[in-house]
Amino acid sequence: MDYQEKASSVADHLLSYSKDESGWKICKKTNEVVVYWRPSSEFTGNVAPSPPIVFCRYKGEAVVRGSPQKVWECLKPDPNGLRVKWDDNVKKFELLEQVSSDITVCRTVTPSAAMGIISPRDFVDVILVKRYEDGTVTSNATHVSHPACPPQPGYVRGFNHPCGCFCVPVLGETDKTKLISFFQTDLGGLLPRSVVDSFFPSSMTDFYSNLAKAVKSFK
Repeated sequence: MDYQEKASSVADHLLSYSKDESGWKICKKTNEVVVYWRPSSEFTGNVAPSPPIVFCRYKGEAVVRGSPQKVWECLKPDPNGLRVKWDDNVKKFELLEQVSSDITVCRTVTPSAAMGIISPRDFVDVILVKRYEDGTVTSNATHVSHPACPPQPGYVRGFNHPCGCFCVPVLGETDKTKLISFFQTDLGGLLPRSVVDSFFPSSMTDFYSNLAKAVKSFK
């Protein structure tokens, strides 16, 4: 598999998502973040009952109190990084292959969720870290296969379609960061639609809340 081509393509997808303001609808709002959804054009998903069903792309937007450097330090996709310490949805993060200085293939393990209805999952993704001239730092990921990581016993293999985060500097406020995140995940297995629809918005608000705490405590 050409991981570099795949990574470049997903970065293009996410950049286009970030520029397209049409069609987004608010599905959850807290003091820290607004979560939007719109139909996904990337996948048809795998939940019960069978299609036709509309599957969602989710977007979170918030201003986090902390410099882009601090926010990125908490977010960056590094097996030895901080993400596994504060993100309740990341139990394990493993490097499978270092493709280049800014492209990796990694395995993410998530714990059970929704009172055990969602069993532990794992995901294998190619991830590109890309920086833009305005100081924005992004992570860009999508599912791939890798010979070192076939489906594992005890985990349902899920699939991330183009997803990632944009850490955007706030003009004139160096201690703040606009964080835009995109999620569109096929959790795999047959799950009730109501569970999937409620899980992602709640998970994303928890993600932003826990991130804000991590950035605040970051030294």
